[in-house]
Amino acid sequence: MVTKARLRGLIDAASGRKRADLCITNAKVLDVYNKEWFESDVLISDGLICGFSPKGTALASTVVDGGGRYLVPGFIDGHVHIESSHATPEEFSNLVVPCGTTTVVADPHEICNVCGLDGLYYMLDASKDTALQAFFVVPSCVPATTFEHSGATILADDLSDPLKHERVLGLGEMMDYPGVIAASDLVIDKLLEAKRIGKIIDGHSPAVSGSDLDAYSASGIHTDHECETAEELRERVRRGMYVMLREGSACNNVLALLGGVSERNSRRCIFCTDDRQPISILSEGHINNNVRLAVQAGLDPIEALCMATINSCDCYRLTDRGAIAPGLRADFCLVNDLDSFSMHQVYVAGTLVAQDGAMLKPAVSRPDARVSGKMDVKHFSSDRLALHLESGHVRVIDIVPGGVVTEAGEADVTVKDGLWVHDKRMDIIKLAVVERHKGTGNVALALLRGYGLQGGAMATSVAHDSHNIIVAGDNDADMEKAVNHLISTGGGMVIVQKGEILASFDQPVAGLISYERGASIAEHLKALHAIAQEKLKVSKTIDPFMTLCFMSLPVIPAYKLTDMGLFDVRSFSFVPLELNR
Repeated sequence: MVTKARLRGLIDAASGRKRADLCITNAKVLDVYNKEWFESDVLISDGLICGFSPKGTALASTVVDGGGRYLVPGFIDGHVHIESSHATPEEFSNLVVPCGTTTVVADPHEICNVCGLDGLYYMLDASKDTALQAFFVVPSCVPATTFEHSGATILADDLSDPLKHERVLGLGEMMDYPGVIAASDLVIDKLLEAKRIGKIIDGHSPAVSGSDLDAYSASGIHTDHECETAEELRERVRRGMYVMLREGSACNNVLALLGGVSERNSRRCIFCTDDRQPISILSEGHINNNVRLAVQAGLDPIEALCMATINSCDCYRLTDRGAIAPGLRADFCLVNDLDSFSMHQVYVAGTLVAQDGAMLKPAVSRPDARVSGKMDVKHFSSDRLALHLESGHVRVIDIVPGGVVTEAGEADVTVKDGLWVHDKRMDIIKLAVVERHKGTGNVALALLRGYGLQGGAMATSVAHDSHNIIVAGDNDADMEKAVNHLISTGGGMVIVQKGEILASFDQPVAGLISYERGASIAEHLKALHAIAQEKLKVSKTIDPFMTLCFMSLPVIPAYKLTDMGLFDVRSFSFVPLELNR
């Protein structure tokens, strides 16, 4: 908050009537407004940038020599699910701030699908004092569809209070695009509530085009992070939307979309990660990785840096940051070079918080009872995993490497005594989703091709977006053991072979998040991935658990499995497993 005394002090420091707190000298400063570099001392006072001074002339209590590096605004992630890092908000801050990310716009629909609005308030409280400035949107689709059971339901009447929170910027990604296009009452009521309070609305419109896209954007939806092609990017920009170039751990769209970015439309393009795990963050970076990839592919560094900073501020009406300019928050980075985009120093509100890839004072995670003990499974046993078939001609979920889209496949499988039998000659295994929120006893079954698994089972309670338990395997005994392990531990990930637990990773926060440090989480995930690929022969062309957890997401084509059955996203309806029915 800028008080009268603070504003007077800022003006006095800017005019030279008082000494500034900090001066950054000997650095190339990015001007995102004129899109150019310039050389100047940059003055900071009371956490705000107060002005510029000729090199070597500034009056400041502390002077930092930039060493000829590049001084740029702190990076902004325009759309991220913190829960997908499996880290608490505190530990997520420790992971991404050293990469130069100082602000995120987070959609907590993962934890809200388990815990309802308690999940949002946990995320707000846990991130309140972190170096990372975390803003949020209220999830719009809890559950994502009416074709699954989640831990909560958020309706239009529930949105008013959270939308008024000072760190809540709007309504989260509207995944129910068929509901928007059809002008569904439930969807319209949510859109109107966000409009009434004057908040933005995030989008999610994979493969939507033409008049359907007109209807979607006409509703007031402001962004989209689901573009796959340059033409889709241009179509959305033409309709006044902001397009996010995403580089997550499973979904990688930066390079595919760059062909649609031009000097004329780049101001409507921003960067995001969506879902990014610690392994990726620690090895490749965060938003600085998006910038690096774009520049390596030929995008002008200044354009890429604007997409990582000021463009996101324009999109989300964050008027106090995003540039090196007087009166703005002193969130900035000293970047070593314009090739690696590695960070020498990261400052938040004028305070040095990270140096050479490490936090100077890491945040500490705090347990919270609101998001613990979220496992209510009823009537589960191996009998519930028996796949009854009258015919062997079936629908199959076909994995597409490199993303979360699947294809609608079909196959002829082995049936014995009315039950599906695994055939080692075919890369087809059983997939099951076990409801874990309401004690419904639901267990739905399908068949999955292209996963590669042999001789065991893998299960996780991270299963987008309702986060029921999802398990894949080639035998019921190992699948049962895997599910029961997650029930007993409160959730996480597990690999089972011949009745033995080969590896597991407990995630007691809503079955989604661990209290461990980022490096430890990364080691767990590396071990799980290695065992999945080496012991269970999961295909090396996919991320074993990231791929598995998206097989239950009924808003991304084509076939997905919810706790209620096999779902065809193209028709937005359930379909029988057997093709002759």
